[in-house]
Amino acid sequence: MKGLVTKSTGSWYFVKYDHQIIECRIRGKFRMQGIKSTNPITVGDHVEFELEPGSEQGIITKIYPRKNYIIRKSVNLSKQTHIIAANIDQVFLIITLDHPPTYPKFIDRFLATAEAYSIPAILIFNKIDLYDEALHKAKNDLINIYEAIGYPCLEISATKGLNINQLKSMMKDKVSMVAGHSGVGKSTLINAIDPNFALKTSVISQQHRQGQHTTTFAEMFDLPFGGAIIDTPGIKGFGVVEFAKEEVGDYFREIFQRKSECKFNNCLHVNEPSCAVKQAVQDGEIAVSRYESYLQLLEEEQENYRLDFY
Repeated sequence: MKGLVTKSTGSWYFVKYDHQIIECRIRGKFRMQGIKSTNPITVGDHVEFELEPGSEQGIITKIYPRKNYIIRKSVNLSKQTHIIAANIDQVFLIITLDHPPTYPKFIDRFLATAEAYSIPAILIFNKIDLYDEALHKAKNDLINIYEAIGYPCLEISATKGLNINQLKSMMKDKVSMVAGHSGVGKSTLINAIDPNFALKTSVISQQHRQGQHTTTFAEMFDLPFGGAIIDTPGIKGFGVVEFAKEEVGDYFREIFQRKSECKFNNCLHVNEPSCAVKQAVQDGEIAVSRYESYLQLLEEEQENYRLDFY
């Protein structure tokens, strides 16, 4: 029997089959395509399963090839990875500039990963009804940066319902994943899209200005107007996976567009002469924050290479 994984708790997988949910598990070690992750099967996977004799529970026997997936690792040097979701049409990164703040380096890490795994990304700026003049300016500055390199941006207020209908039209008939820090309003947003979901929400910690985890596991919900949405646990840090240092620049659109103009084919855009990317940064054509994010990722991948080599 073929079904769709709609939720994973790490030990149990909830598989949708013929308008019902079957709780399934896997036997032994289950590895796919050499990916050594904490979760070999994830939300969005299409799987084969069979019912255990005399039981309403199932055993997953096969996972079908994925068209894509999005993966992260710990921000420390651990090699543990976690596949967040698979077979995604688009991902919405929920951003807040305060309570909690989402910093450009986190945005850039997420976008680079989405770029690497060929998943279209949209930036959603939430809680704009709470912004003062300074926060609105900071938000507009970020929107100018990301729209200039081709990322759609949408300003919303999940609690006030601002631009929620526009968001719905973007999600119609697609499998969409929502991601972001704890407290940015992912669950509140999903409830605003359809109150029948009734997902748990919690208040922001005033002491640390950080969100509290209300979503423990990724879970997929069918949308009443067509398509599905995947809610994900809050992400504190986003460690990228499987980036070769020569490829890091390819996942920054504005850097990739200029690499052919550099003097050297293997230019890493750091100390090389006649570098079109560094010149674009100096000329204000590439945002300094984006270039700094690139340099940070490049340094991490060079360190990972040294660790792997030795």
